Amino acid sequence: MVDQRMDRPVFTHRIATRADRPSIMALIEAAIIRNMAAFLSPREVAAARATMGLDTLLIDDGCYFLIEAGQALAGCGGWSRRKTLYGGDKTAGRDDSLSDPSREPARIRAMYTHPDWTRRGVGSMLLALGEGAARAEGFKTIELGATIPGEPLYTARGYVEFGRDETIGADGVRNVIIRMRKTL
Repeated sequence: MVDQRMDRPVFTHRIATRADRPSIMALIEAAIIRNMAAFLSPREVAAARATMGLDTLLIDDGCYFLIEAGQALAGCGGWSRRKTLYGGDKTAGRDDSLSDPSREPARIRAMYTHPDWTRRGVGSMLLALGEGAARAEGFKTIELGATIPGEPLYTARGYVEFGRDETIGADGVRNVIIRMRKTL
């Protein structure tokens, strides 16, 4: 839906349910293929896929948001009380234990914008929703694992890099996750 007076999309948001999984998976696939192509080679995009995807626990925990423009799914993403910083259901090394808000950070997780809706505030809206929910539960800081294409948004929204995870796949392709943090 577009507000004709300002030629700007009117976004709404809601909490995702398991019934939304097919739509979310289609959005994630489109975002990985099309949004990352401007920043990474095809081989690097393929390598990045290993650390990306939907974490169903975010849906089960009621922490995963959908941003809609009318009937179109414009973006998805959420936050988490759990210690896992990034990755989908199949990512190795997950830590699904709960964080203590008095001494540990919340996490921004699994953020994707549909390629047709980039640069329109979808990512900022998702961050604001996740940060607000984490703050309401008593978290003082929040962290995320950024891809190279996502880093400019997170930097603009006040996140600061505190480390990088770099892996080299069996095919020799480098994958980078940028660890970033923000005080709430």
